[in-house]
Amino acid sequence: MTSVPVAPESCPSRTEPAKPRIAAPAVSLKTVLRGDNAGTTLLGEVEPQFIAPALSQWDFKSAHILTVGGAPGSGAGTLYVWTKASGEVTLVADIIAYQVTDPDPDDQEDNPTDSNPYGVASLEDGSALVADAAGNDLLRVWPNGDIVTVARFKPRVVRVGEEFADEPDFPPPGTPITSEAVATSVTVGADGAYYVGELRGFPSTVGTSQVWRIEPDSVDAVCNLKKPDEGACTRYADGFTSIVDLAAGPDGELYVLELVKAGWLQWEVGIAEPIGGLFRVPPGGGEPDELAPDRLTLPGGVAVSSKGRPFVAGPIFGEGAVERIR
Repeated sequence: MTSVPVAPESCPSRTEPAKPRIAAPAVSLKTVLRGDNAGTTLLGEVEPQFIAPALSQWDFKSAHILTVGGAPGSGAGTLYVWTKASGEVTLVADIIAYQVTDPDPDDQEDNPTDSNPYGVASLEDGSALVADAAGNDLLRVWPNGDIVTVARFKPRVVRVGEEFADEPDFPPPGTPITSEAVATSVTVGADGAYYVGELRGFPSTVGTSQVWRIEPDSVDAVCNLKKPDEGACTRYADGFTSIVDLAAGPDGELYVLELVKAGWLQWEVGIAEPIGGLFRVPPGGGEPDELAPDRLTLPGGVAVSSKGRPFVAGPIFGEGAVERIR
C-alpha cells in the first residue's frame, strides 16, 4: 500500500519511460469492507486478461494494479495506479515494452524478451516492485514510468520426477534439466528487504522453488544458486513447490503460497490434484509450518493484516473468493 508522490529526479533509470501501447483502461476492481461500511466499492477498471490482475497498496490512498502477459494492444503486461485523490485508474508503465530492451540472459526457450509480469508490491516512495515470471527478474517502476532492473534470477538444474514415468512426451525420470526460476511473487519484509518467490519452470520438480532476499534499493543484483549467500541477493528459503505468492507478516514472518503442492505441471497433465498450500516461515527463516493443510484449491494470492491474520484468494481460475485462515 503506498501513496504516489512525484518521483525524485535522481531516481535510477536504464531506459526512457516505456511507451504505453493502449489507450484506456474495462474488469472491475473493488474493495470489500466489513462492519458499518460493509460492501464493495468500485475503484476502476482495466482490460480483462486470462486471470485477474495483481494488486498492492501501501496505504489507503492508492493502489498499484498489474495485468499479466498477453497480446500487444490488449492491456496485458501493464502497471496502473489508482489514487484516492483522483478516483481514477491511470496507466504508469508498459512492462512488456521495457522487457524488449532488457532481455533475459539465461532464457531457455529462445525468447529472451518474453514478459509475463505477475507479482507487484508497492513501496513507500510511490514506486512499485514487479516480479516478471517470463523475464525471470524483478523490476522497480516509478510513478513517472521510469523502470530499473532490481535483480535477475538464474536458472536451476533439476531432475525430472518419477511421477512423469508414464508420460510418453517427457524425458525419462532423473534427466537433468536447466529450469528457469519463473519469478511470480514479491513482497516487502518487516526488515525493508524485498522477497521474491519462484514457481519453477519445466518440469516443475517438487521441492525446487526458492525464496530470495534482496537488499533494498538494489540494481542489477544476481540471485544465483551457485553463490546463494553472496551479494545483494541471498537465498532465504528453499524446498517449496510452485510458489505463486508471498506476504510479509508484521513480526518478520513470511507467508508462502503454493499453487499446487505436488507441482503445477503435475496438475496440468492430470497426475496430481489441484491442492495448494500456505506456509508460515518464522522470522529469520527456519522450518515452515503449513496452515489449513489440504484445504486450498489452486490458491492465487495471500495477504496478511496488520494483526498477522492471513487471507487467501482462490481458486486462481474461475469464480473465486477470499478466505481468512484461522
